[in-house]
Amino acid sequence: MLQRFTRPLAALALLASGGVAAIAAPSAAQASELPAYLQCVPYAREVSGIQIFGDAHTWWEQAAAKYERGNTPRVGAVMAFRPHRNMRLGHVAAVSKVIDSRTVLLDHANWSPINGRRGQIEKDVKAVDVSRNNDWSQVRVWYHPQGGLGVSQWPIHGFIYGDGKARQQPRRIAPPTRMAVTKAPSKTFASAFAGMKPKAAPASYRKAPALQPVRGQVQARSGYRKATPLAPVRRPAPASKANTGDPFAQVIARYDSK
Repeated sequence: MLQRFTRPLAALALLASGGVAAIAAPSAAQASELPAYLQCVPYAREVSGIQIFGDAHTWWEQAAAKYERGNTPRVGAVMAFRPHRNMRLGHVAAVSKVIDSRTVLLDHANWSPINGRRGQIEKDVKAVDVSRNNDWSQVRVWYHPQGGLGVSQWPIHGFIYGDGKARQQPRRIAPPTRMAVTKAPSKTFASAFAGMKPKAAPASYRKAPALQPVRGQVQARSGYRKATPLAPVRRPAPASKANTGDPFAQVIARYDSK
């Protein structure tokens, strides 16, 4: 521990006195003390294809509008953990294999400290459903320092089924806008036509002759009153029936002779 401070101080002393000092590169042991730290959210998003952002404890609610959810494990689904104890932001892990109704394998990041470092990736680690009704509401997960399943029981929301594709969102059609209709035009509308004068109708329209009733055709109701009555047709009496004693023939002959 003392070397960490004495070596930089010696280098600074040489620089201050005008000398040149060669600063050695950090050793492999020192470089391993600053590993890349990977959170569970970006890793679960990468391996599952589920495009949800934000803390892990918000994934379950966010998925309600975009993805299917349930309590049955599937390969590629994301197991969404509830916040519990010191895990205040929740946790998400991708299902890599389904062993049986109570056992799955997970791919996730930042769960177990490996070699004393957090933010590490674990693949195909075991998770077991310990719920009473086999509804995957509580699980135990492999913990690297113990070399087996951890003793803690972690509550989970369920599984988010992405299948690499987001659910199609229904199109929302806005209701038609109702326009207020008034009898009188607005002042703005009327002012646009203030300098215009109405055009008079063509003279041919004003001086069009009235239709005259045609004899023999009914043109208007006035033609009914002025119609000339038709004259009766005079028919000559047949010679063969004029002098007979048939009374009907005599009546017809008498009517036709008028």
